[in-house]
Amino acid sequence: MRNGRTITCRLLIVIAFAFPACVFINGCKSTTTTPANATGPIATDDAALAARVKQALVADPTLRSLPLSVATFRGVVQLAGYADSAAQIQQAIAVTRGVPGVQSVSNELQIRPQGTQQ
Repeated sequence: MRNGRTITCRLLIVIAFAFPACVFINGCKSTTTTPANATGPIATDDAALAARVKQALVADPTLRSLPLSVATFRGVVQLAGYADSAAQIQQAIAVTRGVPGVQSVSNELQIRPQGTQQ
């Protein structure tokens, strides 16, 4: 009978120390918070957003052949490169804004200079 009581007593002691430890450890978990000034879904992965923007630009037949670069930071997409006309620049901006996760577009696109004459 004594072995049964000893095992039960030791088990209760282990439970008495383990339970509070689990409760305190569980309370230390960190949680993610959304900023109070967020206006929409935040792109958590800028590389994935840039890939989606590039894919959308390549899918447009008028923009496919343009030398455009895309950079993203926290949902802000920066377009850089050259276009043949102002209409192509506006089309690139419109296509970029249509991609989910884009918060805003920074336009660094320029009209390609015509061939120089010597």
